[in-house]
Amino acid sequence: MSVLDLFRLDGKTALVTGCRRGIGKAMAIALAEAGADIVGVSRTLEAAGSEIEKEVLARGRKFRGYACDFKDRAAVRAFLARVLAEVPVVDILVNNAGIILRKPAVEHPDEYWDEVIETNLNAQWLVSREIGKGMVERGAGKIVFTASLLTFQGGITVPGYAASKGAIGQLTKALANEWAARGVQVNAIAPGYIATDNTTALRADPVRNPAILARIPAGRWGNPEDFMGAVVYLASPASDYVTGTILTVDGGWMGR
Repeated sequence: MSVLDLFRLDGKTALVTGCRRGIGKAMAIALAEAGADIVGVSRTLEAAGSEIEKEVLARGRKFRGYACDFKDRAAVRAFLARVLAEVPVVDILVNNAGIILRKPAVEHPDEYWDEVIETNLNAQWLVSREIGKGMVERGAGKIVFTASLLTFQGGITVPGYAASKGAIGQLTKALANEWAARGVQVNAIAPGYIATDNTTALRADPVRNPAILARIPAGRWGNPEDFMGAVVYLASPASDYVTGTILTVDGGWMGR
C-alpha cells in the first residue's frame, strides 16, 4: 500500500452534521472525493436536490440527506432513530453542526446560553454516543469534532459559545480515552478565523477585522476549503495512531 492509499475512504460511509454550507460542506465534499458515501444533516437541508447532494453525486458517491434542528432534543433523538435504521453502518462521524450567538456576558440571556449549549454540546454528545456504540461494537470508527480557537481561549461577547467549545475539547479527549483500545479514534479540528456566515459580523467590524488579521501569521482569513485535507486525514487510516488530538487549522494564530 502506498502512502496515498492510506488516505482513501473507498467503501466507507461518513455522517456529516452541519453539511449544508461552510466548513461542513467543504468537509463532506472532501470525504466524498476520498471515496466515502455521505450521510448529510443540517437544520434546513432539503430532502432532495440540495447543493451538497449535487456535489457529492458529481464525485460518483452516494448521498442521503436529513433535516434536524440540533437545539431540539426530541428532534435529535428522532433523527438518530431514523438514521440508525436506514444507515446501519456509519464508519466516520463528523460533528460539525453549531451556532454562535453574540451578546456581552451581563446581557447574555438564558435563551442564548441554552440554545448554544444544546446545539454545540448536548446534541453532539447524543450523536457521538449513539453512533459511537456501533463503532465500538465493530471495533473500528473515526469521530471528528469541530472545535474552535475558543476551545483554548475565552473570546469576547460569546460566553456560551466559548463554554460549549471548551467542553467539546474535553469530550474529544474523554471519548478518545475510552474508545482507543476498541479501534475508534476520536479527534477534533479547531478552526481559526474563517470566512463563513458565523464570522460575518467580525469581518464587517472596522476595529476587530484589522486587529484579527494583524495577528494571523498567514495574513488572511481562512476558507472552508482549508479543512478538506485535515478532515480526510483524521477520517482515514493515515491517522490510525492519532486520537485525543485537537488539530488547529488557524493560519498560525495559536503559535503567535
